[in-house]
Amino acid sequence: MIDFQAIIIKWYKKYKRDLPWRKTKDPYKIWVSEIILQQTRVNQGYNYYLEFINKFPDINALAYSSLDKLLKVWQGLGYYSRARNMHKTAKFITENFNGTFPHKFEELIKLNGVGEYTASAIASICYNKPYAVIDGNVFRVLARIFGIKEYIDTTNGKKKFKKLANKLISKNNPSLYNQAIMEFGAIQCMPKNPLCTNCPFVNSCYAYNNNSINSLPAKNKKKKIKNRYFYYLIINYNGNTYLNKRTEKDIWNSLYEFPLIEMNAKVDDEKVIQSEQFISIFGHSKILIQKRKTTFYKHILTHQHIYAKYFYIELKNSFHYLNSHYIKTSFENINNYPFPKLVNIIIEDFMQLKKTN
Repeated sequence: MIDFQAIIIKWYKKYKRDLPWRKTKDPYKIWVSEIILQQTRVNQGYNYYLEFINKFPDINALAYSSLDKLLKVWQGLGYYSRARNMHKTAKFITENFNGTFPHKFEELIKLNGVGEYTASAIASICYNKPYAVIDGNVFRVLARIFGIKEYIDTTNGKKKFKKLANKLISKNNPSLYNQAIMEFGAIQCMPKNPLCTNCPFVNSCYAYNNNSINSLPAKNKKKKIKNRYFYYLIINYNGNTYLNKRTEKDIWNSLYEFPLIEMNAKVDDEKVIQSEQFISIFGHSKILIQKRKTTFYKHILTHQHIYAKYFYIELKNSFHYLNSHYIKTSFENINNYPFPKLVNIIIEDFMQLKKTN
């Protein structure tokens, strides 16, 4: 059997990227980096990490900040439940562990938003404990090199990968090993166009030698995509506009948006204006739409595709429904609120449109 551990550590020492979270053993900073890099590429998460540590230099600073401030820093990064869970965890550690991260894996894994992967990363990198990390990069590396064909999204498949990962991990330096295998998957054994010809495992890699690079790792389930159609109302009343804070168990919880009319399909503008939702806001008053987006913005989420457009409405009279159901703020202060990326794009386009007209 190949000396997998020695080969991958040697590769890492030569090719690893110079990243700020690799220069610390502070569990807070490792935790921040690991949460940011879930579902996020390093080149996107890098500046978010720096900004995050600048705004929240330690766990107490994060715990005592407002959720809105945290979400504003997180804006555009997506998967906002990560930020909400971080806020809860920071408060919990401050209140129950005197602001110090727990050392035990069993305590780490109980924290909000911390699963086996993140708990293993903190335990190994910060405390040098032999807990193997298993993320998408590790699944890919192990599946390809060792020819594991079990589905990575099944219970039996996960057990097999976990068993092999724990067998391979360095007991003397689990911190170095875990970082090495994750980095190898990120920049050498990539999902598409892996760098096989100069790979140290080229002669022993099952996938390379059996023409199965594109089929490993294998998944059993296909994503079901739901299409949603959002029609936003950007309302101007005496220089103020109206915002809604999303609180449902749905996408973008705790983020802000304009009053929204959601339809089951792409419809003509007149059908939006005649909808029950529109009438519930304005009654049967004649509303003059000043501008409207003629094409849809498309925003792709993991299991949803959002199609959105907006109407710009200037009001001469106030409406009770707007004042009682939405937050009124000036256009000048609108950027103080955390918005999902889609709404932020709409705001930027709308502001640019206003300047040119």
